[in-house]
Amino acid sequence: MSISYPLTLPTVTGIQDITFTAVNAVAMSMSPFTYKQQVFAHQGQRWEVDVTLPPMKRDNAEVWVAWLVSLKGLRGTFLLGDPNNATARGSVGGTPLVNGANQTGDTLNIDGCTASQSPWIKAGDYIQLGSASSASLHKVMVDANSDGSGQVLLDIWPNINVAQADNATVVTSNTVGVFRLNDNTSNWSINDVSNYGITFGAVQAIV
Repeated sequence: MSISYPLTLPTVTGIQDITFTAVNAVAMSMSPFTYKQQVFAHQGQRWEVDVTLPPMKRDNAEVWVAWLVSLKGLRGTFLLGDPNNATARGSVGGTPLVNGANQTGDTLNIDGCTASQSPWIKAGDYIQLGSASSASLHKVMVDANSDGSGQVLLDIWPNINVAQADNATVVTSNTVGVFRLNDNTSNWSINDVSNYGITFGAVQAIV
């Protein structure tokens, strides 16, 4: 059977540690005489992650090793979310949908939500736009309420690069995005009691 990307994470173990890094493409120039600064905010924003798996024996480790190598360096992609934030802290009731096509940038209008919820979603919760190879993971920046018609305006990070169709689904639980390894090498260690150590870094896949 041929390998089809994006892959899902193996389920033989969980993740021991994961570090999320929010990266912004912001440049700054500074006068060497007055130290006055000029800041240039570009569109680029992306997630970076560093993952450490728990020590494990061969049976479980080889599942992870095969998964890691099957990504073939930068070529393959996989789905990843925040394992501690699978459930939103807001009510997120209703069936949230994109309200209007051609939305990009750091805000998103949605509708189909349970009306008059305060907050409907909380700062720090995640949403997912798209699915499978197009999934993108976004963090909500401020609490957002639903109005009497079930509409919500979300402030999110990172920017939406690919506009969703009107009435596209907005996912609020078990959210994931598409990632790829941050280099072309994969490695793992085996100690004197046959425990495997596996770590890897990845970046958001943006096309």
